[in-house]
Amino acid sequence: MKKLHVVVLGGGTGQATLLRGLKNLDHIKLTAIVTVADDGGSTGRLRRQFHIPAMGDIRNVMVALAESETLLSKLMSYRFQNHPDSEISGHNLGNLMLTALTESSGNFMEAIASISKVLNVKGRIVPSSLQVITLYAQMVDGTIVRGETNIPNMNNRISRVYYEEEVVASRQAVEAIQQADVILYGIGSLYTSICPNLIIKDIQNAIIASKAKKVYVCNAMSQPGETDGYDMNDHVQAIVKHSQCQVDSVIFADDNLPEDVLLRYQKMKSHPISCSDRKYSYEVIKKSMLDFSDGLVRHDPLKVQQVFEELLHKG
Repeated sequence: MKKLHVVVLGGGTGQATLLRGLKNLDHIKLTAIVTVADDGGSTGRLRRQFHIPAMGDIRNVMVALAESETLLSKLMSYRFQNHPDSEISGHNLGNLMLTALTESSGNFMEAIASISKVLNVKGRIVPSSLQVITLYAQMVDGTIVRGETNIPNMNNRISRVYYEEEVVASRQAVEAIQQADVILYGIGSLYTSICPNLIIKDIQNAIIASKAKKVYVCNAMSQPGETDGYDMNDHVQAIVKHSQCQVDSVIFADDNLPEDVLLRYQKMKSHPISCSDRKYSYEVIKKSMLDFSDGLVRHDPLKVQQVFEELLHKG
């Protein structure tokens, strides 16, 4: 049976969770297209110092797609702490390794491929661009915010995100979309993980031209500063606006949230994403997909795997 080519666009821990569920599906060929717009923390420091694309989200995806949890995959996530006077304090070992390999080879893609090979990554990891890029947001009141890390902190409502400079997509990202049978958006921060990929013109054009099924895996909770007051359809419309392309299906987690978990998120000013029973222009697939074992709302990789096995089998 021919393997379906599944492309996942996003970034952050949400995309990594989705990929943990997808990587064990034998009948798919998996490509993760990852945003490089992050400018905070260890990633931000390294990209400013070495003028290389942000690698933090790529590192997360590498660990998620590793065939098994090894010492190296654990070390990739290790962060140097408790050394306030050291230049290495706050840096992530995986970020440093990617920086070192990029410096030694002169090629960011080669650095990703080298570590992916050592980790025996199940799938392909592709940055959305090889440029050092800065994300901007325009708020509904016209305020302009510079920098991915600043966008959720404005106590405002986002109208759109964009780049001031012309951003060229990586050739590998465009080719993956052109070959895709299914394009997945999510899981992750709507405006700072998913949309930063969609506003790159080459990627946008490839998605518009693609006959692949476009599926959004909806977030379970709102993100303070990004999606306050949003329901499922608000998320979808933001994706449509930024990609200029319709969504065919939405996968929505319809689990009942425990009361203690709800109270915890209320204190963080976050609310469950709702989905009404009205008719939408896209298919809505409601499934149990969440895990609350650590007191947080997380998508369960095993449930994600089961949902996608059913979805892909159904065609």
